[in-house]
Amino acid sequence: MLVLFSTSLLSLKTLKNVDVNNIKIYGSNLFKAKDILENSSLNVPTRLVFIKTKYIEKELKQNLSLKKISVIREILPFGLRILIQTRTPVAYGERVFNSEKISGFIDEDGFFIDTQHAEKVTLGRSAIQVYGWQEKSIKTLSKILGAQKNGEIDLIKIRFSPNGFLTLEEKDLKLILLGFDQSLVRSQLKIISKLKDHLKKNNLSGEIDNIDLTDPNKPKIKVFKP
Repeated sequence: MLVLFSTSLLSLKTLKNVDVNNIKIYGSNLFKAKDILENSSLNVPTRLVFIKTKYIEKELKQNLSLKKISVIREILPFGLRILIQTRTPVAYGERVFNSEKISGFIDEDGFFIDTQHAEKVTLGRSAIQVYGWQEKSIKTLSKILGAQKNGEIDLIKIRFSPNGFLTLEEKDLKLILLGFDQSLVRSQLKIISKLKDHLKKNNLSGEIDNIDLTDPNKPKIKVFKP
């Protein structure tokens, strides 16, 4: 009888309305309940049992530039528990949305972070600048930033043109043309690393004007001609 009563009580709890005061956020002090409501389809008051947690997670992860998020329905204590892991900026970023340039940051996985959704920003003036960020180039950007992190290259700028042409600006190798085919970026990065080591050992890096790696099998190096 007691078990039946407890079960019925719990069932009634799930039919209770969730209000803004029942939304608890953990893992970040950057976001409040109003941010959750403004950036998802969640409307309150609404019954706990009807809240589509997975759908809301997907919306918030995208709209708030989050690395991870879990939205959990709870009966005791009653409400929504939201666990958030934000992205950590490693570069400055700029993207174009509706013909407007938007400034923000890039994390090590290549994701764009809107300025208002970034915390723990400790970047200095020497941090990499990423221009023309595109969602379709996230994996490519992640590979490039991984090579930077491993010390294989020393980048200053990464630029995606509106038509998808990719160029890098490297401290020693200057301008590097990678081109349209982003599936080649892994092999191109290996060539850049080897060229950098070779040119530095032979004190030639100061003579470089630009490097064309649009065809990795036929690298072209242009040098200064006084």
